[in-house]
Amino acid sequence: MHDAILGLDHVQLAAPPGCEEAARTFYGGVLGLPELEKPETLRGRGGVWFRCGAQELHIGVQGDFRPADKAHPAFAVRDLPAVREALRQAGVDLIEDDALPGAIRFFVRDPFGNRIEFLQRLA
Repeated sequence: MHDAILGLDHVQLAAPPGCEEAARTFYGGVLGLPELEKPETLRGRGGVWFRCGAQELHIGVQGDFRPADKAHPAFAVRDLPAVREALRQAGVDLIEDDALPGAIRFFVRDPFGNRIEFLQRLA
């Protein structure tokens, strides 16, 4: 079975109803992820999709939304100090962490309170 799995296609994060503009501002504006057009058959569900490297990030509407406190996506980045500074300039609070050997990283909360990790592996 392990040969059948090619990798991750997308990650979905939940957000409350009416989240679309805040998602576009944070994920599209602050993080610079290109927005993807959702298939016509799924547009009525709300939410926003973004390209993230070879994968996609889907922000999906959940009526009884609660932010993900532990579960989170980790964005691999090329220049963590530059990403850190850009997020600070955008007014995003950072949660520093040095517990992962061989990497530098920090966490933030998206506009909905979901935990997001930014990570750069060290050579």
